[in-house]
Amino acid sequence: MAATDTIHVDIVSAEGEVFSGPAKMVFLPAAEGEIGVAPRHAPLLSLLKPGEVRVQPADGGPEQYFFVGGGALEVQPKKVTVLADTATRAHDLDEAAAIEARKRAEEVLAGKIDKIEQAEALAELARAAAQLKLIDRLRKIRS
Repeated sequence: MAATDTIHVDIVSAEGEVFSGPAKMVFLPAAEGEIGVAPRHAPLLSLLKPGEVRVQPADGGPEQYFFVGGGALEVQPKKVTVLADTATRAHDLDEAAAIEARKRAEEVLAGKIDKIEQAEALAELARAAAQLKLIDRLRKIRS
């Protein structure tokens, strides 16, 4: 595959680099909805919401899946940079922990809380729901 047919993808978080390499295509959970980025894409800046990042490797290997807990995205014609609040490879997600996080957030929302606690609980609920959705999707792909 020629270099012009690929785009370099970097996925990083405060914990460190999660992925770096060439891709044919990358799909991301932008604030406005899922977007696909191919080589020579127009420059773009966007916020990311919690969700799934899919990378189609340049070598034609299987799609790689990642979870991001939100963050920012920068797209240049030859490079995609994901600066995530949290990021992990999808196969490293812990379903039991995500279910417990969702339960805790729902319990907090059921009580009397101030607006800051409510916003934090809603953000935690969104992250947990996105993780569980990705876990379920991977389970269906593997079946």
